[in-house]
Amino acid sequence: MTNPRARAAAPAAAGKNRKTRTGLPGQVVLVMQGGGALGAFQAGVYEAMHEAGIEPDWVVGTSIGAINGAIIAGNAPQDRIARLRAFWTLVAKGKTSAGAWPWHVPGLDKMMNNLATVTKGISGFFAPNLRSWSGPDTPLGVENASYYSTAALRQTLGELVDFGQFDKGKVRLTLGAVNVRSGRMRYFDSRDEQLNADHVMASGALAPAFPAVMIDGEPYWDGGIYSNTPIEVVMDDHPRRDSLIFAARLWQQEDEIPQSLGNVISRLKDIQYSSRAESHLARQQQIHQLRHVVRELGSLLPESVRARPQVGELLGLGCCTVMHVLTLRAPALEGEDQTKDIDFSPAGIEARWNAGRELVRERIAQAPWQAPVDPGTGIVVHD
Repeated sequence: MTNPRARAAAPAAAGKNRKTRTGLPGQVVLVMQGGGALGAFQAGVYEAMHEAGIEPDWVVGTSIGAINGAIIAGNAPQDRIARLRAFWTLVAKGKTSAGAWPWHVPGLDKMMNNLATVTKGISGFFAPNLRSWSGPDTPLGVENASYYSTAALRQTLGELVDFGQFDKGKVRLTLGAVNVRSGRMRYFDSRDEQLNADHVMASGALAPAFPAVMIDGEPYWDGGIYSNTPIEVVMDDHPRRDSLIFAARLWQQEDEIPQSLGNVISRLKDIQYSSRAESHLARQQQIHQLRHVVRELGSLLPESVRARPQVGELLGLGCCTVMHVLTLRAPALEGEDQTKDIDFSPAGIEARWNAGRELVRERIAQAPWQAPVDPGTGIVVHD
């Protein structure tokens, strides 16, 4: 359903290509990948932004990034940290912490936590789907063909997210999901339609663990299957705006050569879910630079030529916006392995939350977006 008030307000807002807050070069965008338990890092990223008084104008998320994003966009600023903490405390409930056993066996806590996750699910998130026990060839329907049920997540979202906040247009929310039938990516955007729990759950429906979610008669899976780094939706937005993009990355783009089967599985996940973030960003830089070139060439044309409709249409491909991308890479924690994305232990969640908060505190203090920029550069990456 279209939100006409939000759509009508978009062009006016887009014209504000100037510093909207002291020291910030435009709208603030928070982009978050998928990565299961690794998403606690994103909560820490937001906490540091909130501490610095930097609230996002636009949140873009996929999978766990969609859940964190919905909690952020679906609450007033003063309530966001508490709601994020409530979610991550809930999913860690029942998990053991280091030292919980009366004897010390290396790796025992991790093994028991992972076993509990696989066999029992995660409180407030997902639980085993008994229908799947009937066998892989049993026709259950796309909404039930999964190892787990996410009914608990729907209830959790209802308790932690005020979906009415999206209609107020204070924070734009965009969620990525892939259409099961067409295999194409779709971004559900609160600027253009009313979002609800279905859209969040569709973005996090990672098959075959989780079931597809039906929206407007079409089944959707986790957007990370197609593109786990949804930054392109910001670069391709229309109309484009000057932006400061906090890009929280959960997976290791580069790492050492794996030497064991476990290392191979871990490295495979990193490569798969980092989704060629660097190459996508490099291509967007090229495209954006061409947009600047089009604009400069247009300024050299006589007014009589620029007034022609066909010329005006071509010049519309150009722009003068500058987007600063603050790359925020989640560090690899000591002892993590191929099961890191299901490490919902209190210790693992706290470590990743703290890592996100400390990293962003440091990056905000550095404020690299304040450095001079070449006028011809459309996308500036601060890595």
